[in-house]
Amino acid sequence: MSTGNFNLFSFTGKMKVLHLSWMAFFITFMVWFNHAPLLQAIKETFGLSSAEIKTLLILNVALTIPARVIIGMLTDKFGPRIVYSGLLAICSIPCFMFALADSFVQLAVARFALGFIGAGFVIGIRMVSEWFPHNELGTAEGIYGGWGNFGSAAAAFTLPTLALWFGGDDGWRYAVGLTGLMSLVFAFVYYANVSDTPKGSTYFRAKNVGAMEVTSKGDFFFLIVMKLPMYAALALLAWKLSPAGVSMLDQPVVNALYVGLVVLFVYEVRQVWNVNKEIFSKPVPELHQYKFKQVAVLNILYFATFGSELAVISMLPLFFSETFELTPVVAGMVASAYAFMNLMSRPGGGWISDRCGRKPTLLILTAGLAVGYFVMGQVDSSWPVWLAVVAAMACSFFVQAGEGAVFAVVPLIKRRMTGQIAGMTGAYGNVGAVTYLTVLSFVDYSTFFLVIAVTAVVGFVALLFMQEPKGQIAEVREDGSIEMIDVAKA
Repeated sequence: MSTGNFNLFSFTGKMKVLHLSWMAFFITFMVWFNHAPLLQAIKETFGLSSAEIKTLLILNVALTIPARVIIGMLTDKFGPRIVYSGLLAICSIPCFMFALADSFVQLAVARFALGFIGAGFVIGIRMVSEWFPHNELGTAEGIYGGWGNFGSAAAAFTLPTLALWFGGDDGWRYAVGLTGLMSLVFAFVYYANVSDTPKGSTYFRAKNVGAMEVTSKGDFFFLIVMKLPMYAALALLAWKLSPAGVSMLDQPVVNALYVGLVVLFVYEVRQVWNVNKEIFSKPVPELHQYKFKQVAVLNILYFATFGSELAVISMLPLFFSETFELTPVVAGMVASAYAFMNLMSRPGGGWISDRCGRKPTLLILTAGLAVGYFVMGQVDSSWPVWLAVVAAMACSFFVQAGEGAVFAVVPLIKRRMTGQIAGMTGAYGNVGAVTYLTVLSFVDYSTFFLVIAVTAVVGFVALLFMQEPKGQIAEVREDGSIEMIDVAKA
């Protein structure tokens, strides 16, 4: 990893990599959520029903569940430089498709495909972990995540204005298409200006990217159990698109999807077995062991933090518009206050975690998260708009600081598997989003916020079982020698 001072205003060495990585993440989020602040215009252009709008919101986060797992594996195998650049370039295509769509089906297909760009976050987690030491890692990952996450706020704040500037019924199309062009151009910028590791450092690659490695028999079964919610979320999406939901797909097609998910789950269990079967006959040396329990707790926490952020970002403009009778442009600008907090709160969560410990920080932030969403559940039209905005921003601080604290832990579990661990944790964020948005389709806004508060309490209880990272983790170089990597102060 790179040495030297942590100078936020520098654009050389590790700081250059950090800045270019958050910019890449910023663009992925701007593309991923370019539709949310323009939903009213899109709804009018196509005459969409409220059910169809909610379907687009769910489709937008669905594919990101398997995508983050896949991208995490590819990152551990091929390195973040080429994977990030490729993702930015390839995902500009469905962005252009969405801008040019002329039917709801085309909108839905393009939005579904665009869910893949939401996996970009995972790549940068591995990239940043290669360049920064453990005592700066939380802060660096927080800046990467927080400033990159701000892409959704930038979309909410700028795209409605851009659409008005372009003018006409197709103004929203030009605004969406512009974000696709940004993604395509930056793919080449990123590839030309970063490297996977500092000069002389080793990029530790996962032994097998077919499935996550575990180091005990109990963790083998624990991993399989933790896979189930991801498949359940995809099944939930299929049900939502069935005749029982919005009737986008015929029942035989939905039944085929259910069968396909079962087959895919069985195949993945087999892959997990193939990668880990040796642990049943030969114990893993203690030096190379890690506890999968750590990963599982982070998954649950990210379900509540990032899952709720994705869901709230998607619905908040409509919430403010309907609750306080605001115009789409004003509602989008007001709702952007929630995501605006990413600029400071997520880096703040990482910074606090670096200095006060990973677990204590997460406990405090998760408790604040539960209280914040409980307060949001009380907001109605009798509240002054400014007070509702303050409540949203306060809640957002705990949500995004919690995300920063989660990913201050992820790279400290097992370096060569950072991409896969980040991918699974990130996927749980999307499982949370699909779950929360599906809940939203059945309940009012107040109940929606209260459901999130309850899941935050569940996350707090799970966090009590997580162990504080300490000491060092061991990784094996290609020549067979062992490198010890610090994960906490000695």
